[in-house]
Amino acid sequence: MQRHFFLSCTIAALLPIAPVTTAEAQSVYPGLFSEKMKIQNQAECKSEAVPLSSVRLLPSRVRENMERDSAWMMSLDANRLVHSFQTTAGVWAGKEGGYMTVKKLGGWESLDCELRGHAVGHLMSALSLMYAATGEKCFKSKGDSIVAALKEVQEENGNGYLSAWPEGLIHRNMQGKGVWAPWYTLHKILAGLIDQYLYASNDDALTVATGMGDWAYNKLHALSDSTRRLMIRNEFGGFPEAMYNLYAITGNDEYKQVAKFFYHNDVIDPLKQRKEYFGTKHTNTFIPKVLAEARLYEISKDAGSRTASEFFYERMMKGHTFVTGCSSDKEHFLNPKDFTKHLSGYTGETCCTYNMLKLARHLFSWTADESFMEYYERALFNQILGQQDPQTGMVHYFQPMLSGAYKLYSTPENSFWCCVGSGFENHAKYGEMIYSRNTADKGIMVNLFIPSKLTLDGVSIRQETAFPNSSQTTIDVKAAKATTVYLRYPEWCKKASVKVNGKSVSVKQQPGSYIPVAVKGNAKIIADFPMSITAENANGDDSRVALLKGPIVLAGELGAVENPFSDPKKYNDYYTFDFQVPDGLPVSLDIDLKNPGKSLLPTANPMVFKTKTGVTVSPLYDIHHQRYVVYWQR
Repeated sequence: MQRHFFLSCTIAALLPIAPVTTAEAQSVYPGLFSEKMKIQNQAECKSEAVPLSSVRLLPSRVRENMERDSAWMMSLDANRLVHSFQTTAGVWAGKEGGYMTVKKLGGWESLDCELRGHAVGHLMSALSLMYAATGEKCFKSKGDSIVAALKEVQEENGNGYLSAWPEGLIHRNMQGKGVWAPWYTLHKILAGLIDQYLYASNDDALTVATGMGDWAYNKLHALSDSTRRLMIRNEFGGFPEAMYNLYAITGNDEYKQVAKFFYHNDVIDPLKQRKEYFGTKHTNTFIPKVLAEARLYEISKDAGSRTASEFFYERMMKGHTFVTGCSSDKEHFLNPKDFTKHLSGYTGETCCTYNMLKLARHLFSWTADESFMEYYERALFNQILGQQDPQTGMVHYFQPMLSGAYKLYSTPENSFWCCVGSGFENHAKYGEMIYSRNTADKGIMVNLFIPSKLTLDGVSIRQETAFPNSSQTTIDVKAAKATTVYLRYPEWCKKASVKVNGKSVSVKQQPGSYIPVAVKGNAKIIADFPMSITAENANGDDSRVALLKGPIVLAGELGAVENPFSDPKKYNDYYTFDFQVPDGLPVSLDIDLKNPGKSLLPTANPMVFKTKTGVTVSPLYDIHHQRYVVYWQR
């Protein structure tokens, strides 16, 4: 049997990034890689995603995050990543001419953790995303190596099964016995293989993915409905969504049947009837079930699936989302009437935001409604960008809303929490929603103000901006033929101004819409979206107030902490960690809700302020190794 050995490389930066290319197909959203789909989307959509490979990030705070993420991913030895898969399958993981000891990974990838293998799935996705986003071949090479090793493991198993733990965990799940979340882990592996096929054109990845699909069908199709209902009480992540994607790629109806096997009646049926009953259910167990419905709507035009998706999003926005765009307390839904009681050190599981961004992206595709981009922008800048520690590249699990708490980061090789896995992906795909296309005329929609280049179908756009330090963005357009550029006019901006080739144009649209700019040939568009200080209360309780400038959450800095890192000897210190908040921290603010800007004193930095009592107030995404306050007491 062929042996596979790997080399890991670490890159400190991605300069220069490879030129834009549209050769690679992209993720499963309307408008992308139809040439690889045997089952085309049936739902009508008003916007289409653009290929991530058509977008290149320019130097910025956002790109710095991507570069740190890439360095961390490439530093992880692939031998160590696949070792648990090989050990479980009995595949020799050695070296020709002698035995090679593989240093074991820790945390949720350790050999005694029932979730082991999930981070490898995330990494396959992240490597393929990073390859599409940069064109750098080292990401594809590492992904290819991992896929090759997993293919060997699957062949050794002989029945299509592929995991880092034995099939007996699936049997325990089928019997209703205690087990962590086996189908959740299989989802991450399957999704990673699908992404390797779509983003990085790895045909072997599709072969392995279909083998997993065949195994799942053979395992499940003859089970009784009572067994099915017993099984799906356990967290299964986005396994049905991944199976719908595999069905769309292959046209194999058996994969669609597997996806439907995981339809959770108790969760989705009430949503289709527009009933909220979230209670204290596990939030990130819930959201992926809705994502499966969103995907089903796209491929089948099932009206109930659309209703469930839209109603769930609506309820999340109205009662379950903090000012930063995150949700959940200790990973569970909270009672909106007791919102302020849940400003704890364990709010804002990052995986929830990762999945809510995916849902917002689906809904925006269907409607082109600017409100979905309001959420997307807020969550992207305030949680995703701020998840990563700029000093180390490590990421947090929770985003604490407890005044006086701080961000607690992972370790390089001994955490591998779910939010580490989704974090690998988060910082690889910043370019996926900066632009999209209006389906009516194929015009380019500028959704986010992030320095970047887009090259697509004869249109080239270069966006330069210092947002949010500046309210202005400059967009240079080169078009082979007449086209329309649609500028997002954010709800947070009261009065926008636009110039085209130095001449002011009349803005007739209102905030919360898009401004169409007709372009013939080359054009230079300068748009200004002034930002003001606003206050947002804690879901109906104006005794607790958060401050924003435009979409950016401003937090008060309350003092440095020496070591905000996870204990590598503990799996879950993020969940039990005692922040030891000192008494007497300045967490109250005298504020006029009608004129909140008067409560802050400006500094030389347009995004940094002082309270009248001397507390520095700055963007939450830039506060690290520091206690902070987001929701001030009035």
